[in-house]
Amino acid sequence: MSTITAAQARRALEEAELIFTPGQIEEALDAMAEAITARLGDRDPLLLPVMHGGLVPAGQLLPRLHFPLRVDYIHATRYRERTYGTDLQWCRHPTEPLAGRHVLLIDDILDEGHTLAALIDWCRSQGAAEVLTAVLVYKTHGRGAGLDADFAGLAAPDRYLFGYGMDYGGYWRNAPGIYALAE
Repeated sequence: MSTITAAQARRALEEAELIFTPGQIEEALDAMAEAITARLGDRDPLLLPVMHGGLVPAGQLLPRLHFPLRVDYIHATRYRERTYGTDLQWCRHPTEPLAGRHVLLIDDILDEGHTLAALIDWCRSQGAAEVLTAVLVYKTHGRGAGLDADFAGLAAPDRYLFGYGMDYGGYWRNAPGIYALAE
C-alpha cells in the first residue's frame, strides 16, 4: 500500500522538474525499436515486460516492432511502491517456457541493476538461449551491479524519477513525460 496520498502525488508533480518531454521519449523509443529489430527481428523472441514499471515502455515499444514475437510478463520487485529497494520479492514467473528462447526483458529504468540482474539470472536458469535487456531510462551514477542494458533509451541524472512507467509511491506511472522529484 502506498505511503503517500493522491493529493501528495498531485503536489509532487506540480513541484517536479520535467527531465524528458514526450517528444524526447518518443525519439528514444523509436531508436530502441530500431536496434531491437536489428538484433531480434529474425529470432522469434519472447518479450517479458517487468511489472509494473515495464508496462508503459513495453506498451510503447510493441507497436514499433514489426516482426513476429511472443509476449508474457514477469513480476519481481524490490521497491513495493517505496522510494528505496530492499530484498527481491517474486510475484509472478512467466508461463511461457524459456528453454531455448531469445528473451528480452523490458523495464522502465536501470538504476543500480540488482533487480534486473536477478531476473537475468533466473531466465538463464530456466534455459533461455539468450537474455537481453531493454530499459527506457538508465542512470549515469556508476553505482550498482555493474550491469548495462542491451537497449537503452535515455541517460538520466541521479535523481528520483517518475513517469512513463516509473512511479512515485504507486502514482504517476502515467505522467506525460519523465519527471524528477523536487529536491
